[in-house]
Amino acid sequence: MVFVTVGTDGPFDRLVQAIDLWAGQSGRTDVFAQIGRTSLRPSHIAYSQMLEPPEFHRRFLEADVVIAHAGMGTILSALRYGKPILVMPRRASLGEQRNEHQLATARHLAALGKIQVAMDERELRARLDHLTEVAVLDRTGPYASQSLTDAIQAFIHGRR
Repeated sequence: MVFVTVGTDGPFDRLVQAIDLWAGQSGRTDVFAQIGRTSLRPSHIAYSQMLEPPEFHRRFLEADVVIAHAGMGTILSALRYGKPILVMPRRASLGEQRNEHQLATARHLAALGKIQVAMDERELRARLDHLTEVAVLDRTGPYASQSLTDAIQAFIHGRR
């Protein structure tokens, strides 16, 4: 199953429309999307505007691959649960976000080999046609490393 999520910050119609079109053209019937509060009504994929946390968690865990915006919550969840993830960042230049932080996040984490990224609909379509090649990346734990928490504590207490 392919699970698509746009997060809770608002709709991401460009992502949902691209996936809906792909599902219709490819005959994929195993796609479910959480699409946010939008007037968009996909024709080829099952969807819900919002999901209660237990339902979201269930769908996330059942997914073979997650496709999402480049939100840190979704990315960290995929890394924690060992889910292959393909992200397409929201773009401030297209009015989808207040700044280009998702673009920066996607570039940085892709360079580290933590996520797979499609920068636009064309690249997304190409990657969707090869979903089985989206790799499961290294899992992360649910907690920060001891060295990170030590550094934060040192900073807070003025010990550098």
